[in-house]
Amino acid sequence: MGMNYLHSVLCRSKLWECASATRIVPWALTGLDLGACALEIGPGYGANIASLRRRAATLTGVEIDPVLATRLRERSGSDVRVVDGDGAAMPLPDNEFNSVVCFTMLHHVPSPPRQDDLFAEAFRVLRPGGVFAGSDGLDSLSFRLMHVGDTCVPVPPRTMADRLARAGFTDIDIATRSKMFRFRARRP
Repeated sequence: MGMNYLHSVLCRSKLWECASATRIVPWALTGLDLGACALEIGPGYGANIASLRRRAATLTGVEIDPVLATRLRERSGSDVRVVDGDGAAMPLPDNEFNSVVCFTMLHHVPSPPRQDDLFAEAFRVLRPGGVFAGSDGLDSLSFRLMHVGDTCVPVPPRTMADRLARAGFTDIDIATRSKMFRFRARRP
């Protein structure tokens, strides 16, 4: 998964952390209880860690980029357990988490089959009754321009419910607003 230079500067900025904490995470998770033990797939530069720590007693992040994983460990200390790994093949046991979340990263997964693998992995590591939730950007010309030179495989929200159902999820809800969509589903 790659990010162009300007995109990486934005994603590690205080501006992005503020946008995530005040708009993205609250909208994606409104009305949801993450339970005691949460997992974030693809925490990247860690913009969501503070918001998620207020919602769960323990937080784990699975990060594919070893440089970002090291940075997260140094920056976050004991606030998050950082695991080096691919969200589509997580080195974690079955049924470990009450919730799995991911924000604005699905489009960086390099193909729809790998995205589906990530959904299946989220299902696998969730405890029965656990929630999988998050958000991603809507495909548009401006979205594509921001991702020039990046891995960018937008997820069409209209396909999300079927894809999550194929992974085994129930109680699926997809909602869109101006430039993003959110999803939530449960492991029965």
